[in-house]
Amino acid sequence: MQAERVLAEAPKFLSQQQREDYFENGYLLLEGLFSGERLERLQAVAAEFVERSRGLTVSDGTFDLEPGHSAVEPRLRRLTQPVGHHPAFWDYASSSPIADIAEDLLGPDVKFHHSKLNYKWADGGEEVKWHQDIPFYPHTNYNVLAIGLYLADVDDEMGPMGVVPGSQRGEIFNHYNDRDQWVGALDDKDLGRVALEKTVWLAGRAGSVTVHHARIVHGSVPNRSARGRPLLINAYSSADALTITPHPAPCRYNGHLIRGRPARWAEFDSEPCLIPPDWSGGYTSIFALQQEEGGANVAADGDWGRGFLTTSDLVRATMSPGRRTACSKPWF
Repeated sequence: MQAERVLAEAPKFLSQQQREDYFENGYLLLEGLFSGERLERLQAVAAEFVERSRGLTVSDGTFDLEPGHSAVEPRLRRLTQPVGHHPAFWDYASSSPIADIAEDLLGPDVKFHHSKLNYKWADGGEEVKWHQDIPFYPHTNYNVLAIGLYLADVDDEMGPMGVVPGSQRGEIFNHYNDRDQWVGALDDKDLGRVALEKTVWLAGRAGSVTVHHARIVHGSVPNRSARGRPLLINAYSSADALTITPHPAPCRYNGHLIRGRPARWAEFDSEPCLIPPDWSGGYTSIFALQQEEGGANVAADGDWGRGFLTTSDLVRATMSPGRRTACSKPWF
């Protein structure tokens, strides 16, 4: 659904000005939106998974561990698809005000795409290099966004997410390196075409919500503080934006309709989108990919290869059931 059609719908949660700001700048920061029992519940559950990670020595389909992780000193980078591992996460993703926010910005028919909890560990939690989301999971149109929730107070020292306003209206960049490996980040030579001097760093207290368009250039610096920066992220699309490559993190909630009705027509954007590797056989994380850790690019030479996807390519685009992960089963 195009922006003008979305804006013609009556908003449920956001003001009309906030919606217009989102379409102009590609992001929103809603400070202190959540507090009380819901926030405390999510904080407690996030802490539970840190405790569970102590028994691991290597990353798996659920936990992405930083180098140096141990039972004594856990260093957890990401919990993959938290909605599949605890009902509190799915309740928040599907039934809280963020679902209304998604509807206000995507239109009345909204699908869930995926979730992740990035812990951004204290004392050096890894940076996320400048990148765009949409090349990781191309859709037939670009009415796709992510909504983040800070589970702790986040200041500038902790590596808050930075966004480049308006960059969602620019080009979709190459996320492969010179060796034709997917690294999930812009090359330095391409960054010269991005107005990084306009970067807005989205700090905020616990319960603050960030929203960013899937095409906006964004990233974060390492967390140099002694405090962790857990950010819970849920991604959504309009119902008429169809995924056209295998999902990198299979989960029973992928594609679940959380608002409105299923689409009867697919909507297409004319601009091409970069094709990611075929991750149907497995996926590490953006952290491992950007750090070019061993094994992170095992799928870089897969069936899809490198290139840009246009409408004509859709005749070749077949969905794969993908690798089953813990998210494919009930959390209990």
